[in-house]
Amino acid sequence: MARAREARAMERLSQSPTDPDFVQDPYPFYARARAAGPLVFWDEYRMPMATTHEAVSALLRDRRFGREPVTPIAVPPHLEPFYAVEAHSMLELEPPRHTRLRGLVLRAFTSRRIAALAPEIEALCDDLIDRFPSGPFDLLPAYARPLPVTVIARLLGVPDDMGEQLLDWSNAMVRMYMAGRTRADEDAASAAASGFSDFLRGYVARRRSDPRDDLISSLIAAEAEGERLTTDELITTCILLLNAGHEATVHTLGNGVKLLLETGARPGADTETLVEEILRTDPPLHLFTRTAYETVEVFGHTFHRGDEVGLLLASAGRDGAANTDPDTFDPGRAAATHVAFGAGLHFCVGAPLARLELRIALDRLFARCPGLRLDATPRYADIYHFHGLESLRVTT
Repeated sequence: MARAREARAMERLSQSPTDPDFVQDPYPFYARARAAGPLVFWDEYRMPMATTHEAVSALLRDRRFGREPVTPIAVPPHLEPFYAVEAHSMLELEPPRHTRLRGLVLRAFTSRRIAALAPEIEALCDDLIDRFPSGPFDLLPAYARPLPVTVIARLLGVPDDMGEQLLDWSNAMVRMYMAGRTRADEDAASAAASGFSDFLRGYVARRRSDPRDDLISSLIAAEAEGERLTTDELITTCILLLNAGHEATVHTLGNGVKLLLETGARPGADTETLVEEILRTDPPLHLFTRTAYETVEVFGHTFHRGDEVGLLLASAGRDGAANTDPDTFDPGRAAATHVAFGAGLHFCVGAPLARLELRIALDRLFARCPGLRLDATPRYADIYHFHGLESLRVTT
């Protein structure tokens, strides 16, 4: 991890990301960080952190910063399978490779294709709700988890019965981004990357000879200026769509239902507005890092080539300069300002699908289960940089 050269004026803060109180409620720390300035030095991460909406938004869009490290990461042998996948990820690349990959993917991942999924998503929600038990149950495995993984599987053209295996691979791989990961987590992530890649490699080979009306076939066919996705790029793109899209959607849906049940609010005529307020109030991803590509001074601090900066996405949404009464969950808030999907070149390619899934999932859940209520106090899982629940015990 590159260490940024610390400016004297930058306040240092200490906060373990695995501290139980922080896991359950990180927002007081973010408020303290914003009060200290647009940039603070978080000791446990050994780097400056952007705290305000202005600073986070500016750094997300500043092309003098990016995702690719200046010095290649030294990859230990046991992590080679994991980083072999990461090497082709749009999320970790900058132009020109990022531009080429994103352009090709967007030719297949079209708004028209996503919008056409609405009836199928609604039917899937109803099918999952039909299976709810009569007594108390955990809404996460019953509804929040199977919904996005099934949608992604169907979008890719993968059989529904692969859902559990896809979930296992995805959960193992995203452990690599969580604070306090262990060697066992790393071994599991590498094994998952190998298993996932091997499965998709065989599936892609079949679709090359027998194309269907699915995203994998469309990605194979996507062409721009005579270029196509390589097999490795296609495999990584499919894994990225599942891991990023599934993990974030599960957490947002769980966090959103929790907010609604705790406040007594319910989806109204404009669920799109509600979804944006959930993403602002309690987003699924809290920290995103970028690397300086040149010497640059921003918000009173000088970064040098190779220095890292963390962007506190969740803190930005609670900034009073961007949202009035920011700590209040207001389902009817007009134009909730947040950066839950990022900004700039790396704005989440799956954002339209996530928004569609969340809108339909919340509408169907509360329409079908008007008496839904909490059966136990929800607790957040120790999974930072992500932010989502361990379980969501409810009764209908």
